[in-house]
Amino acid sequence: MNPNLDTAYWLGLLISVGLPVLVGLVTTRVTHAGVKAVLLLALSTANGFLVELAAAGEGYAVGSAAVLAAVSFAIGVLTHFGLYKPTGVSAKAQELGAAKTGPQAA
Repeated sequence: MNPNLDTAYWLGLLISVGLPVLVGLVTTRVTHAGVKAVLLLALSTANGFLVELAAAGEGYAVGSAAVLAAVSFAIGVLTHFGLYKPTGVSAKAQELGAAKTGPQAA
Protein backbone atom coordinates (compact mmCIF):
# COMPACT_ATOMS: atom_id res chain seq x y z
CA MET A 1 0.00 0.00 0.00
CA ASN A 2 0.98 3.55 -0.63
CA PRO A 3 2.01 5.42 2.56
CA ASN A 4 0.19 8.56 1.39
CA LEU A 5 -2.98 6.52 0.98
CA ASP A 6 -2.74 5.19 4.52
CA THR A 7 -2.02 8.67 5.89
CA ALA A 8 -5.05 10.16 4.14
CA TYR A 9 -7.39 7.50 5.48
CA TRP A 10 -6.07 7.73 9.05
CA LEU A 11 -6.27 11.52 8.97
CA GLY A 12 -9.84 11.28 7.69
CA LEU A 13 -10.68 8.91 10.53
CA LEU A 14 -9.25 11.29 13.13
CA ILE A 15 -11.15 14.19 11.63
CA SER A 16 -14.36 12.11 11.71
CA VAL A 17 -13.92 11.54 15.44
CA GLY A 18 -13.43 15.28 16.05
CA LEU A 19 -16.29 16.57 13.89
CA PRO A 20 -18.99 16.33 16.61
CA VAL A 21 -16.89 18.54 18.88
CA LEU A 22 -16.45 21.04 16.04
CA VAL A 23 -20.22 21.11 15.51
CA GLY A 24 -20.65 21.72 19.24
CA LEU A 25 -18.19 24.58 19.14
CA VAL A 26 -19.85 26.41 16.25
CA THR A 27 -23.46 25.96 17.44
CA THR A 28 -25.29 26.93 20.59
CA ARG A 29 -27.35 24.88 23.03
CA VAL A 30 -30.57 26.24 21.57
CA THR A 31 -29.67 25.25 18.01
CA HIS A 32 -32.13 22.62 16.80
CA ALA A 33 -30.72 19.07 16.75
CA GLY A 34 -31.69 18.77 13.07
CA VAL A 35 -29.50 21.74 12.19
CA LYS A 36 -26.60 20.17 14.06
CA ALA A 37 -27.17 16.87 12.25
CA VAL A 38 -27.20 18.57 8.85
CA LEU A 39 -24.03 20.47 9.74
CA LEU A 40 -22.35 17.21 10.81
CA LEU A 41 -23.51 15.59 7.56
CA ALA A 42 -22.10 18.46 5.49
CA LEU A 43 -18.76 18.37 7.28
CA SER A 44 -18.61 14.57 7.00
CA THR A 45 -19.35 14.77 3.29
CA ALA A 46 -16.59 17.31 2.80
CA ASN A 47 -14.24 15.10 4.82
CA GLY A 48 -15.05 12.02 2.72
CA PHE A 49 -14.57 13.79 -0.59
CA LEU A 50 -11.35 15.48 0.54
CA VAL A 51 -9.91 12.19 1.82
CA GLU A 52 -10.62 10.60 -1.56
CA LEU A 53 -9.01 13.57 -3.28
CA ALA A 54 -5.90 13.20 -1.12
CA ALA A 55 -5.75 9.45 -1.74
CA ALA A 56 -6.86 9.48 -5.38
CA GLY A 57 -3.55 8.45 -6.88
CA GLU A 58 -4.38 7.50 -10.47
CA GLY A 59 -8.00 8.62 -10.50
CA TYR A 60 -10.74 10.12 -8.40
CA ALA A 61 -13.59 7.73 -7.55
CA VAL A 62 -16.84 9.44 -6.60
CA GLY A 63 -18.25 6.15 -5.31
CA SER A 64 -15.36 5.76 -2.89
CA ALA A 65 -15.76 9.36 -1.79
CA ALA A 66 -19.46 8.76 -1.08
CA VAL A 67 -18.64 5.66 0.98
CA LEU A 68 -15.97 7.59 2.89
CA ALA A 69 -18.49 10.37 3.56
CA ALA A 70 -21.06 7.88 4.88
CA VAL A 71 -18.45 6.22 7.09
CA SER A 72 -17.31 9.62 8.36
CA PHE A 73 -20.90 10.58 9.25
CA ALA A 74 -21.51 7.24 10.99
CA ILE A 75 -18.31 7.59 12.99
CA GLY A 76 -19.26 11.15 13.97
CA VAL A 77 -22.75 10.14 15.15
CA LEU A 78 -21.50 7.06 16.99
CA THR A 79 -18.71 9.02 18.64
CA HIS A 80 -21.12 11.74 19.73
CA PHE A 81 -23.66 9.38 21.30
CA GLY A 82 -21.23 6.73 22.48
CA LEU A 83 -18.33 8.78 23.83
CA TYR A 84 -18.85 12.54 23.89
CA LYS A 85 -22.40 12.80 25.22
CA PRO A 86 -22.05 10.31 28.14
CA THR A 87 -18.72 11.80 29.24
CA GLY A 88 -19.90 15.41 29.02
CA VAL A 89 -17.60 16.49 26.20
CA SER A 90 -20.61 17.57 24.10
CA ALA A 91 -21.93 19.79 26.89
CA LYS A 92 -18.50 21.37 27.43
CA ALA A 93 -18.16 22.09 23.70
CA GLN A 94 -21.61 23.71 23.69
CA GLU A 95 -20.70 25.83 26.71
CA LEU A 96 -17.45 26.93 25.11
CA GLY A 97 -19.21 27.69 21.81
CA ALA A 98 -21.90 29.69 23.62
CA ALA A 99 -19.27 31.63 25.59
CA LYS A 100 -17.49 32.65 22.39
CA THR A 101 -20.65 33.94 20.75
CA GLY A 102 -21.66 36.08 23.70
CA PRO A 103 -24.60 36.30 26.08
CA GLN A 104 -27.22 36.50 23.32
CA ALA A 105 -26.40 32.87 22.33
CA ALA A 106 -27.34 31.39 25.71
